Amino acid sequence: MIEIAPFLVFFIAAALAAVTRGPVRSAIALATPVIAGILLLTMKVGDQTTVSFLDYTLILTRVDKLSLLFGYLFALASFLSVIFSLHVKDTMQQVSGLLYAGSALGAVFAGDLVTLFVFWELLALTSVFLVMAAGGENAYRASLRYLIIQVASGVLLLAGILVHARETGSTEFGYIGLDSLGSWLILIAIGIKCGFPLVHNWITDAYPAATPTGTVFLSAFTTKVGVYALARAYPGTELLIYVGATMTMFPIFYAVIENDLRRVLSYSMINQIGFMVCGIGLGGALGVNGAVSHAFNDVIFKGLLFMSMGAVLYRTGTTKGSELGGLYKTMPWTTGFCMVGAASISAFPLFSGFVSKSMVMVAALEHGHPIVWLFLLFASAGVLEHAGIKIPFFAFFAHDSGKRPKEAPRNMLIAMGLASAICIFNGSYPWVLYSLLPFPVDYHPFSGPHVLTQIQLLLFATVSVVVLMKAGLYPPEIPGVNLDVEWFYRRLLPLLARGVRNAAETLAMAVKEWGSEAIGFAHRKIYRVHGPEGVLASSWPTGSMAFWTAMLLLGYLLVNYLG
Repeated sequence: MIEIAPFLVFFIAAALAAVTRGPVRSAIALATPVIAGILLLTMKVGDQTTVSFLDYTLILTRVDKLSLLFGYLFALASFLSVIFSLHVKDTMQQVSGLLYAGSALGAVFAGDLVTLFVFWELLALTSVFLVMAAGGENAYRASLRYLIIQVASGVLLLAGILVHARETGSTEFGYIGLDSLGSWLILIAIGIKCGFPLVHNWITDAYPAATPTGTVFLSAFTTKVGVYALARAYPGTELLIYVGATMTMFPIFYAVIENDLRRVLSYSMINQIGFMVCGIGLGGALGVNGAVSHAFNDVIFKGLLFMSMGAVLYRTGTTKGSELGGLYKTMPWTTGFCMVGAASISAFPLFSGFVSKSMVMVAALEHGHPIVWLFLLFASAGVLEHAGIKIPFFAFFAHDSGKRPKEAPRNMLIAMGLASAICIFNGSYPWVLYSLLPFPVDYHPFSGPHVLTQIQLLLFATVSVVVLMKAGLYPPEIPGVNLDVEWFYRRLLPLLARGVRNAAETLAMAVKEWGSEAIGFAHRKIYRVHGPEGVLASSWPTGSMAFWTAMLLLGYLLVNYLG
């Protein structure tokens, strides 16, 4: 029996944090994920909490091994994120961070689609403040684009739920599959959260624009709620195999030429989510176990990498590779922790990525997809290049930038140290993580062929990068902004909007002049026929005119905003 839903702990704590200050607020923030974690440990598979709303019975909390795994993960991630952000005095960031983590917990324990939708929207509304809190025009615009895309995901989800409920007569949040319009709408909504190709740019746009601590929170929850929803509703969907394989591949090429190291990590996040999506598409015990275990590990090691870059940003004011280098001299602890994260994401043996990513790759072979396996193999080598080598090399080594910042604050170092310890523990002794997975695990990551193959792959990738650098063929770190699909709405659409706005202004002036002449003509005509004492009541289309005037104004405002 569930006494209190874990998400309520975060919501109550957020309310208390809003009216407290200093050490009291910090104590509340630290205690919140601990209390939620204790509640999670008391929950049993099969427990659920229901509430009545109008004529519906909503399953507010539904417990099984999949939801428990993500519940543990989100409690742990929020604990690390809170420690990392203890130096922050900004009420908005601290309150929104707690609400955001609570919304993620609510989503993974939702037992019906209506409850899922509520927390889906709360995720968008609470997280946008972590981007906006950075201040400045860039963060403001990025936060608006982020919110629009997230709300669009929610609208598609709601439409899918309504159609699905009409088609099936049920709103249960379980396996859905792809066999109807409603199921497709729900998949697209989840795909936006996961960063599917062509709808991925909100990650590379908003995450680098957020505050140093806000990005750590963001990296843990939104995309992983999407992965959870896919694992719940679409396991074994073949389309996801190819979507996931594509996601592992294309970010590599953009990450290589990207100068902003937090943006490099954002592309890397899409790459890693691709492994998870592919595993879910493969289905079966090995595929799904590989996907969700890699989600668990990714939250920790990607959070660790974002923490290290957040510490660099906090101390130097930049994460541009062209402006960094030589930081290992005064930030040795941050350098070491970053290298642990780099080894983990690159799947070095005895680091966390090694014990989860390989499960997806083996599943691809077992399910008869050798070409997909080759794609994943290439993507694994690419990860070493852009996240395993590029991030620590250009931030802490490379050329000496002359910057000599202080080491990261103590709370940041503690958070990074704990995350590093988890990465090493999961990589060296993965059976604790394996015991939490939704299916029994019959997989041994430390077999001779697997270890040897991975070492050979890592050595080959490392040598390739060194040769390219020595030959001067490796893309240099050049100041600038790289746009991929977002070029269409950040460059082309504003250009078209300015053209439409200019045309609308010209049309409005013409209509105004024509209207003045027409009114004068009509007035003279009426005066001649009826004289100054005429009482003819002409029926002017006032309502229609007001409507079209309002529509013209709305269109003008929209075009003006986009332009």
